[in-house]
Amino acid sequence: MASTIDPYEILGVSRDAAADEIKKSYRKLARELHPDVNPDPESQERFKHVTAAYEVLSDPEKREMYDLGIDPRTGAAGGFGSNFGFSDFMDAFFGQQARGPRSRARRGQDALIRLTIELDEAMFGSERDITVDTAIVCGTCAGDGTGAGAQVVTCPMCRGHGEVQSVQRSFLGQVMTSRQCPQCQGFGTLNPNPCVECSGDGRVRTRRTLTVKIPAGIDTGTRIQLRGESEVGSGGGPAGDLYVEIVETPHPVFQRLGDDLHCNVSLPMTAAALGTTLTLETLNGPEELIIRAGTQSASVQVLKGHGVPHLRASGRGDLHVHIDVLTPTRLDERQEQLLRELAELRGEEHPELLVSDDGPGLLGRLRGAFGPK
Repeated sequence: MASTIDPYEILGVSRDAAADEIKKSYRKLARELHPDVNPDPESQERFKHVTAAYEVLSDPEKREMYDLGIDPRTGAAGGFGSNFGFSDFMDAFFGQQARGPRSRARRGQDALIRLTIELDEAMFGSERDITVDTAIVCGTCAGDGTGAGAQVVTCPMCRGHGEVQSVQRSFLGQVMTSRQCPQCQGFGTLNPNPCVECSGDGRVRTRRTLTVKIPAGIDTGTRIQLRGESEVGSGGGPAGDLYVEIVETPHPVFQRLGDDLHCNVSLPMTAAALGTTLTLETLNGPEELIIRAGTQSASVQVLKGHGVPHLRASGRGDLHVHIDVLTPTRLDERQEQLLRELAELRGEEHPELLVSDDGPGLLGRLRGAFGPK
């Protein structure tokens, strides 16, 4: 909870309000703002603040910290935690000691799910509905876990302290140690009449449908954070965050490398030699592809700005079109005669074998890929 937000103001109670008054105000607001009653985003946001405020004021230790000007989450301000005192020495010597009653409200766990999308969704962005099984605040008890008209009672073993003390003999003499109360598990209170709906946990399981906004340019492995959309914590504690990890399925035509797209186009030998104009169906729609006369196999044409949008910057990647020139394997007599005449005209009846490590050949491409820049 941000230190700039006053939990007393959120719950509408005075700074000297008793615990019962704080609990009564929280239950009233929780019932009014519960997502099952008011599903609008503004009410849900207020419900989160109300729950976070109750988490602070219902815990005596956190409330005392807040009243002293210390952030209960981080212990910041006022030098909290900066001095190594006797209690720290006891922790180091005898192990972690109990620190008074703890709040029943606990933050819910974060969750991760994977969402499979198509390339066009990653390229242009979209919205997808996902269904999650999660825990929400119990609408019957508003998260505090008590039955109708019931209240928690002070633990008789620890008298509300949440810890019990014992004296042990050692070579140092008598040493007093503290440990968590086994009867109330450190809460300082007992719940003799738990809510029948949630069995005292303050939350119930349900299935929810959420809408995930997929930004343009997202890629496999990117996670979308949905704050407060995971399960709520026990005792009506604030909800954790839901992370949606994107998995992009391969496209049958286009291969994605970063924000660039690649595809292969096969041309007849005659079209590559004479040149032509083709219509290429891209993810943006039909685009004109000009094949210049004499185009060689393995050449690449780049369509600027026809790739995937950059996720965190303006602009887009490029579309790389790889040309594959097809040599005919079956010729009839007339076609073979015409090709022999062409070879005679070009003086290529008996061509010489030219070996080179330059140019668009295999060795040249390897040099370009792995050689010095």
